[in-house]
Amino acid sequence: MSPYLGTCLCGAVALEIEGGIEAIIHCHCSKCRKASGTAFATNGFIRSGGLKITRGEQNIRSYEGAPGRSRHFCGICASPLFSSNSADSDRLRLRLGILDSDIAERPISHNFVSSKASWEEMDAELPRYDGHEPGR
Repeated sequence: MSPYLGTCLCGAVALEIEGGIEAIIHCHCSKCRKASGTAFATNGFIRSGGLKITRGEQNIRSYEGAPGRSRHFCGICASPLFSSNSADSDRLRLRLGILDSDIAERPISHNFVSSKASWEEMDAELPRYDGHEPGR
């Protein structure tokens, strides 16, 4: 299996993931919504030893939201990269939006749906476009 490749929005940070991604979920909790600025965050676990920063490690910043739990992001463009937990140091929680590679694994669940954004209609049948919506 080839490594998965990813970059932040500005390209200052690049990474490789070896060993696949486990337990991919769409998290609707308020912390993930605030951290991502969207209705939910899609996260998957990776092995800590499987993460290789190939460019821009000096640009990675961290925010400790709870003791021992940190969110790591690009200090230039603020793209969320991954989260770490000192109580589970063998794994990292990867923000899948950072990946440039297609992945084989698929999400297994929507979590914390009781705190989902009030405007998020998970089952809504909305028009779908390959580009911008008409009129834009």
